[in-house]
Amino acid sequence: MRNIFAVAGVVLKELYRRKDFYVLFIITILICVVMASVNIFNDAKIVRYLKEICLLLVWLSSLVIAITTTARQIPAERENRTLLPLLAKPLTRPQLIIGKFLGCWLACGLTLLCFYVFFGALSASREHQWPLLNYFQTATLHWFMLGIIVAMTLLGSLVFAAPSSTSTICFVVVGGILFVGRHLDQVALTLHEPLRAIVNALYFTIPHLEFYDLRDLVIHNWPLIPWLYFALALLYALGYMGVFLTGACLVFSRKAVN
Repeated sequence: MRNIFAVAGVVLKELYRRKDFYVLFIITILICVVMASVNIFNDAKIVRYLKEICLLLVWLSSLVIAITTTARQIPAERENRTLLPLLAKPLTRPQLIIGKFLGCWLACGLTLLCFYVFFGALSASREHQWPLLNYFQTATLHWFMLGIIVAMTLLGSLVFAAPSSTSTICFVVVGGILFVGRHLDQVALTLHEPLRAIVNALYFTIPHLEFYDLRDLVIHNWPLIPWLYFALALLYALGYMGVFLTGACLVFSRKAVN
């Protein structure tokens, strides 16, 4: 475990050294400025629309950070010729993969914490309430969804040639799952066999990332989701993380590092 946490710590330090963190910080400031300047036609309900825009920016920024940070981890080690020295130490290949995953996932958690703390504080200054449990459920499920994406991107970085191609393919896959994946079961009803069976199998195979979109819970101040469903969603995410990480370890174990 010490080796895994050491690799994860290096990934976290890399996030602070690169421009990604500063871009994130600037975006956070912009969101704060927008939230602080809400006074359109003196309409209190307009705050909900601005909250929706801000949360959309949070989602887009977190996806960019998660995918781009993860996609370059293993290729950067290979290009910098540091992969062989790492594996020459008492560090196994699965430990390197898990350490990279843990570091990227924790980095995503820190960025989300930054976003949601500022977002919640400014929302409270306008609406004079701070539903902490709503924010907790929304941010936690958002973080676990990013865990699935990080694990999937890490697997992709071992399969595809360059970080740019990995990032592009992962963005397309995530976008397809979020916008099209939820409707595949309805699409299957309009098809004939064997296409219907193939589309149904795809529907039940892909990770349904839309389960983790609780933005409406915060925007409209809806009641909390039942904690049983919340826990099941976390277990669902952990299951897909395990599947993608197992695949990454198997691919990396057969991959030449020189």
